[in-house]
Amino acid sequence: MTPQPSNDRLLTVDRLKADIRSGEIDSVIVSFTDMQGRLQGKVVHGEFFVETALEGGSEACSYLLAVDTEMSTVDGYTMTSWDAGYGDMEFDLDLTTIRRVPYLDRTVMIQADLNYTTGERVPMSPRSLLGAQKDKAAAMGFHALAGTELEFMIYNTSYEDAQQGHYLNLTPANLYNVDYSILGSMRVEPLLRDIRNAMYEAGMIVESAKGECNFGQHEIAFRYDDVVTTADNHTFYKLSAKHMAVQRGQSITFMAKPNARDGSSCHIHMSLRGADGGLVFWDQEKGERTALYDHFIAGVLATMREFTLFYAPNINSYKRFAKGSFAPTAVAWGLDNRSCSVRLVGKGVAARMENRLPGADANPYLALSAMLAGGLYGIEHELELPPVMEGNAYESDAEHVPHTMAEARDLFAQSAIAREVFGQEVVDHYTNYADVEIDQFNAAITDWEVRRGFERH
Repeated sequence: MTPQPSNDRLLTVDRLKADIRSGEIDSVIVSFTDMQGRLQGKVVHGEFFVETALEGGSEACSYLLAVDTEMSTVDGYTMTSWDAGYGDMEFDLDLTTIRRVPYLDRTVMIQADLNYTTGERVPMSPRSLLGAQKDKAAAMGFHALAGTELEFMIYNTSYEDAQQGHYLNLTPANLYNVDYSILGSMRVEPLLRDIRNAMYEAGMIVESAKGECNFGQHEIAFRYDDVVTTADNHTFYKLSAKHMAVQRGQSITFMAKPNARDGSSCHIHMSLRGADGGLVFWDQEKGERTALYDHFIAGVLATMREFTLFYAPNINSYKRFAKGSFAPTAVAWGLDNRSCSVRLVGKGVAARMENRLPGADANPYLALSAMLAGGLYGIEHELELPPVMEGNAYESDAEHVPHTMAEARDLFAQSAIAREVFGQEVVDHYTNYADVEIDQFNAAITDWEVRRGFERH
């Protein structure tokens, strides 16, 4: 049976074929998400896609899951290397993800999983990781739902000018704190409106846009969905927002901490439903959380430090964890308490937990995998929920999240739970990812060092 999309703004295979044959569509972007959370792939001509790629498939070099941020080949990965010849991976197209790319002419995108040429899933692929956790939840009788709240900075400076100016003296789209400011939002509304409308046309359910605290900082929120669908939407949205900013001569960054002011977060809301869609996190008769919900929260908390590498995947990610910054420093949960890393909100059908640890630079597939895996571990082992945090978690004696990528790397590499839920091959792969980032950062000369020492040392 041909898979069906979730709404009529996404395309069926038959509709795509018809649109290609009529000339309404001439380009098909076939994409997957790499370790860094970026969409990679190729643009296939429409006629070739229908005649060959749709049934015959397409390939990409395995080095795409074994490079650094600069796309340089690096040592230490067992799945592929120069010794192994950097062979191919095959796109396994998810034909429920066919969406128009509204800001490009006659173009659609399809997102894919990755298989080895032998047919097996590539387990280190971020989408495969999340798919495995989704399947595990389903085997336990649950359907995992999630929503991501993604903040970003808008600059009235192009990416090219920013690079040539060494990312100094950028002009933010707003020059003061515009948190919830209608005036502040209206100042950049042409871009925000275009993004909202384009994402709706591309099949997403758009909720709202609002200003945030840092200069030029904003957020567009989308309705929660199945965990894999949410991650697919998230990556498409990030790519689109950047591309649409480029079309206006502007730039957008999703760095966790691009300057000394408040960083950009990716708060993740998650809940489980029964296989029939029924509530499992909330007891309607008693009007309170279920024991299963408490076990899930306990599991997320118990694994938070060991899984931080999946929530905070870059050196810069850890600069965001600062006291009084609305980014958490304590592994703690609270009832509608934004000083905690886990915040519980809602009742009944709206009951959910918000994980405030990830920054806007998080790879959504990895972050959602970590959160879902931790929660399911808590259910399986019936972990007891620690006492609720009352008051200011920043001032508490609760255990802290890792302060550096090196600390997070060691916790992940040594984690027995990570090996149990993700597998040794995945743990080794992403430990090497961290080693590459840490080694390259330690070898770099920063502008802070030059400013501090050029004359005075």
